[in-house]
Amino acid sequence: MDHPISLNSLYMTINRYILGLGSNLGDRFSRLIEAHVKLEENGMSILRASSNYETEPWGIINQPLFINQTIEVATVLSPRQLLDIIHKIESLMGRIRNYKYEARAIDIDILFYENYQLKSNALTLPHPEISKRKFVLVPLSEIYPNLIHPVYQKTILQLLEECKDSCAVIKIEKNAAIPE
Repeated sequence: MDHPISLNSLYMTINRYILGLGSNLGDRFSRLIEAHVKLEENGMSILRASSNYETEPWGIINQPLFINQTIEVATVLSPRQLLDIIHKIESLMGRIRNYKYEARAIDIDILFYENYQLKSNALTLPHPEISKRKFVLVPLSEIYPNLIHPVYQKTILQLLEECKDSCAVIKIEKNAAIPE
């Protein structure tokens, strides 16, 4: 006998997140591509992606340059579930967490969860350092210049104009092997 199914159970809520990706160890470009693949394998659809940017390290400067990118993903995952998946992906890709701002094979940060604000021991959204980091603001301004930061009530372009970070952020020319 068939059991009745509620129409509500057929629909899952799709959540949209903006993620920051970065790598400064090994083949940095391949690491970003691999991160895209692993995110998709774990239930995310990549909706938009910025260009790739070569950036100076932030926090600890005596380390290799980064390649950074910002992407938007859609998924049914909650913020906590997404964070757990990201940590798993980073670990599988060789990230070792010894200390803050260290060189890393891959770094994936949740920057925004739609227009929501969240603060817990494990996760603060929007990411609390966005307004201080050009390596986040520049690629983010490429895909969402007029996105309003829900805490500061300013657009990403306004935050970029006000950012005091002096680290170089240089757009890398299109390369067929690099996702756009």
